[in-house]
Amino acid sequence: MSTSHSTNGRFEVDWLISNLRWLLLVSVIFVSFAGTFIDLVNYEVNRIAIVELLASFIPQIILLVLAAFYNLSVMFLLSYGARPRFMPVVTLLLDTLLTIGFVITSGGLTSPLLFFALFPILTTALRFPWIVSLIVTLVIVVVCGLAGYDASRGASWVDLLPFAAKSLILLLAAVVSGLVGDRVKQTVARKHQIEEEAELRKLRTAQERSRAIFELASTLSATLNYNKVLKAVLEVGEAGMHEWGRPDSSHISMVLLFGQSDLRIVASRHLTQRDQKITFRGQSGVLAQALTTAEALVVNNPSSDPELCQLVMMHSCRQAIVVPLRAGFESFGVVVFASPQPRIYREEHKNLLIAICNQAIVALQNAQLYQSLTEEKERIVEVEEDARKKLARDLHDGPTQSIAAIAMRLNYAQMLLEKEKDIEQTIEELARTEDLARRTTKEIRHMLFTLRPLILESQGLQAALEQYINKLSETDDLPIRLDAMPEADKLLDKNAQGMIFYIIDEAIGNARKHAQAKNVQVRLYLQDNTFIAEVADNGRGFNVDRVQMRYDERGSLGMVNMYERAELVGGQLAITSKPGQGTRVTLSVPLQERYGRT
Repeated sequence: MSTSHSTNGRFEVDWLISNLRWLLLVSVIFVSFAGTFIDLVNYEVNRIAIVELLASFIPQIILLVLAAFYNLSVMFLLSYGARPRFMPVVTLLLDTLLTIGFVITSGGLTSPLLFFALFPILTTALRFPWIVSLIVTLVIVVVCGLAGYDASRGASWVDLLPFAAKSLILLLAAVVSGLVGDRVKQTVARKHQIEEEAELRKLRTAQERSRAIFELASTLSATLNYNKVLKAVLEVGEAGMHEWGRPDSSHISMVLLFGQSDLRIVASRHLTQRDQKITFRGQSGVLAQALTTAEALVVNNPSSDPELCQLVMMHSCRQAIVVPLRAGFESFGVVVFASPQPRIYREEHKNLLIAICNQAIVALQNAQLYQSLTEEKERIVEVEEDARKKLARDLHDGPTQSIAAIAMRLNYAQMLLEKEKDIEQTIEELARTEDLARRTTKEIRHMLFTLRPLILESQGLQAALEQYINKLSETDDLPIRLDAMPEADKLLDKNAQGMIFYIIDEAIGNARKHAQAKNVQVRLYLQDNTFIAEVADNGRGFNVDRVQMRYDERGSLGMVNMYERAELVGGQLAITSKPGQGTRVTLSVPLQERYGRT
């Protein structure tokens, strides 16, 4: 039992004794003055006799006033929570002295107030061992007896018999009350010990639960693998339920997460393969209620639930608990535990699963973030690798062959000079070599420009495309026309403009290399709060579905990169083409969602 609980118990005992003291004081007043008041009313008593009678009560009145002041002081201390350790001893001494005083001042051996001695005897029996109660009784009897005998000298021993009888009764009452008091105190102490042990057990259980939850949380947060987190939720839940003393083990458990529009079982224990393939809409029954209220729910007879009844294994279950997986206002799904035993999930089981699911949400979010970062890292590596391949391919198809041709022409010119033949032909060959070198230089500069167009960062997408087309016209005869709505690109941020530039570059490159087109048109415009970029050619076209089939297994990933970059800017890419009818690449980027434009 806690110290505060024990203190409150002693306070209640002291408060009860103080109230009983008031009752005894009222009894003393009634016994002492009632008979005298009746005599004064029924008989004629002269004034002198009245004064003498009242004077005889002055000692008792003084004792009553002192007793009232003393009891008020005790109750005042108790009211303010002050209970000195010496208070039981002091009150015992004062009660004993008051008892002796009342007995002596009210007739001594024949005093009717000898019953007042029962009060300190009983209070002593409640607070101290029985021997103390016996000693107090002996003190009261001996002091009152000596004082009464001294006041009534000459009395015969017969006159002392009533006092002796009362004294024996008091001594017997002291022994009995002391023994009973000891037994009561032992019983109370045993009860307090049992309560204390029960509270200690509760405290240890709470500590063990806290430790268990901490270990469970550590288990969940120890992995960043999405699938492992889902499995750990069920394993940790089962371990926690076993730790809490759940008797059965023939249970089922599952984690349901939202897919496109329904709930799917992503992890489970003790479910059949058929059950694992079932999907739920989450719009009725306990699943809908848990998702709507965001509270853990316990349901009896889950086999009658409109959605859970789809599971074959649920037909043998008598009770289930459904805990929503929720972070803020976003619902991820639910965790379901079910058992064939009725009334098995108690409040502590619900609280445990809520704690596990709250931690699981954090672990799932971390796992999702880690998975997204891993996928993004892999995508960036693939993009860089594809960029390297594209650069190597462009170098091989362009500048590398041109430089090889330059070397051959220089070698041929050297041979002409050595033979000193046809100087004019040598001059022409050197002029062709110079032209080829200049063309190669322009190709390399164009490649460097497409790798990092500085004008894109300083002047924007439209200016970068104009310069890109001008540089391209120096090395390629394919006519490219740019039609751009003024200031249309200014509504895009720099990152989006960079992504769009590379998509247009890839589309123009495909038209130059594969379309055999005679004209290419690039359009930039706004339509319904959407930025649209189009690249259209009048080339030979192709079957889009056939080309895109297993496209990612080819050596080039240009078209895949176009789609991925469109997703990065929150847009959509559409490629329309038919054999003999040209190709049109359309990129649509919503401005309202991404940039808050209205």
